[in-house]
Amino acid sequence: MAKISLNQLLTLPRAEFVAHIGGIYEKTPRIVDEFYSANLSSELLDPSVISATKERITNVRILFDEIKVHRRLDLLRSHPDLCLKLDPEVDITDESRVEQGRSGLSNLTPDERAKFRDLNGKYKARFQFPFILAVRNASKYTVLSALEGRVDSSIEDEISCALFQVDKIAWMRLLTLVDCPEGDDGHGGFLTCHVLDTANGCPASGMRIDLYQYHDGPDKERVLIESFITNGDGRLSGGPALSGTAFRPGQYEWIFYVGDYFAKFSSSRISGTPFLDVVPLRFGLDDPTEHYHVPLLRFVEMGFRCKVRLHEWYLRLWNLEPIQL
Repeated sequence: MAKISLNQLLTLPRAEFVAHIGGIYEKTPRIVDEFYSANLSSELLDPSVISATKERITNVRILFDEIKVHRRLDLLRSHPDLCLKLDPEVDITDESRVEQGRSGLSNLTPDERAKFRDLNGKYKARFQFPFILAVRNASKYTVLSALEGRVDSSIEDEISCALFQVDKIAWMRLLTLVDCPEGDDGHGGFLTCHVLDTANGCPASGMRIDLYQYHDGPDKERVLIESFITNGDGRLSGGPALSGTAFRPGQYEWIFYVGDYFAKFSSSRISGTPFLDVVPLRFGLDDPTEHYHVPLLRFVEMGFRCKVRLHEWYLRLWNLEPIQL
């Protein structure tokens, strides 16, 4: 289904509104229908209420948050069993078939398939609803790891986790159906980067950095977006690396040319085969309304520590323990 702008969506009559985004929650268009009745129905509401709704919902995140309702177990049970994705006779929505097809479950080895079926059976017997995971960008290894980790959860914790995954699936579907308001340059999100050289106690000025995007598809084609040179403050000249309509959810990768950077220091004693030369960092952007700062890189000549900031989360790569700023 083709994308339409948020402005267009909010002016659609009930039937067209539900037809366009009613499928974001699996087989539960009533959630979107109830939202429409409470906020946009000209038959049920005073025009001032509808006008206030349109003024209030200025981006796709606000729309999604207002559509969310208290989900019940019947919503969880409406999701398809991941084990049945290859069966053409199974009643599964087109959205689910596309999403699950990207997870690589069709390429399971015999041992992986046996493990998956065993864990999946235990999960359904324990919780009485199918295992739910937002698999659009997940590999078969991610799916198997998540299933193995969640099968022994408490019922209360697993219901909470499953409902979170339901919302994540609905959020990703909504982003494929609704664009930013007409006249706006994107949803407001942007990507920035800052590199610090703790070996020399200064910003990493003059470092070459490449930004790539991985396209959806089985081959995960990597496409160069832009090359940058850090300024005197270790930041990117000209503002964010991505913003406006160029800022889209997906998988990206920074390539830091650390060896080239260290070569300019006479004290670095770079060897013929540098310990650190080209440093890649792959990450995901999920919300086009947010600011992502990825990463703040700290490194030393014979090793490095990298910390990535994603919505106030920090991770130290190589050592893999959380750090405090």
